[in-house]
Amino acid sequence: MNKKRFFLFFSILIFSTVLVAQTSTKWRGPNGNGIYNETGLLKQWPVSGPEILWHYDDLGEGHSSPVFANDLIYLSAGLDSIGYVVVLNNNGQLQWKAPYGKEFYESYEGARTSPTVVGDLLYIYSAYGVLTCMDANNGEVKWVKDGFNDFDGKNIRWGVTETVLVDGDVVYFTPGGKKNNVVALNRFTGDLIWSSPGMGEVSAYCSPLMVELAARKLLVTMTADHILGIDAASGKMLWSYPQTNRWQVHANTPIFYDGDLFCFSGYGQGGVKLNLSDDGSSVEKAWFKVELDSRIGGMVALDGYLYGSGDKAREWRCVDWKTGEEKYVSKDIGKGVTIYADGMLYCYSDRGELAIVEATPTAFKVASQTKVEMGSAQHWAHPVINDGRLFVRHGNVLIAYKIK
Repeated sequence: MNKKRFFLFFSILIFSTVLVAQTSTKWRGPNGNGIYNETGLLKQWPVSGPEILWHYDDLGEGHSSPVFANDLIYLSAGLDSIGYVVVLNNNGQLQWKAPYGKEFYESYEGARTSPTVVGDLLYIYSAYGVLTCMDANNGEVKWVKDGFNDFDGKNIRWGVTETVLVDGDVVYFTPGGKKNNVVALNRFTGDLIWSSPGMGEVSAYCSPLMVELAARKLLVTMTADHILGIDAASGKMLWSYPQTNRWQVHANTPIFYDGDLFCFSGYGQGGVKLNLSDDGSSVEKAWFKVELDSRIGGMVALDGYLYGSGDKAREWRCVDWKTGEEKYVSKDIGKGVTIYADGMLYCYSDRGELAIVEATPTAFKVASQTKVEMGSAQHWAHPVINDGRLFVRHGNVLIAYKIK
């Protein structure tokens, strides 16, 4: 190889390594939509369920999910009212853990939000509104911002629940203040870049979505009674759309698919599809369906269809993305969380049922099913797929299943 070609190859290699190292982890998978880009996965499991590779039994309390970066597994957990970032290697062995402050023990005890990891930095947002930036190698605190004291936010009934979003050099989160409703900070220093008053409502357990359009980047989130569309560069609120329910809980990240949005929440509220203008500056209602009222379980949009379960409407459903027309309804397993990979929906019910279901609009076809027996408290954490493994967190236990 001549010197020029070697230099070009070396430069590309270094650039690619830096790019991968600076890719932010996201809530609900690499694209933030519950879809995992894995292939060659099992289409059926053994009768006893997929093989358990390992389980880690000393996490502490919580409902957050693992994230994967730097060839490590990052989680959050509560122990004796203190929140910790817990870091495991790929064999389930503890590498280190570090406290980030007080966590929620008033009800449904433990950590709520997953860490967001970007290269050598991680960000964790506590149920008491404190955003902490830590060294992703050892947990050393780099900076701290208090969403309530620094940004006039206030807490909500079951504690703040938001996995913060990092895009480039910016970290976005929702203090829920009258003046500082949604804010953008420099992720290296914690300095304020912009603050949006939004609708002046408290936060609503929602992790935000970043939509990349030709005209702009659009931040979409939900606060107590509204869906918000905010220009990610300036903080200007471009539009809002009413969405509320009995408890002002909107824990599902909005879905962006085929140029439009779907926003949904539980307690019988339902979901609305919003036609989004090309430049992101406005929305218009396309259709609404009250049965699509997932409380915390998410949904996936795939090949022109929307899949997920309800809350008050406890069934699993598939509907046509364009029209909202119902394709099937099923009560084969309890309501819960859904993610997708390699032709299959991975469904984890609040009764602890874990199933793979063919992602087809013709019927809810359960291919295999097992029960999550290990762990404690509610079956609420969203499963994650990584490197041919399915990770399920149930309270104080993280389970790694072999699915390839």
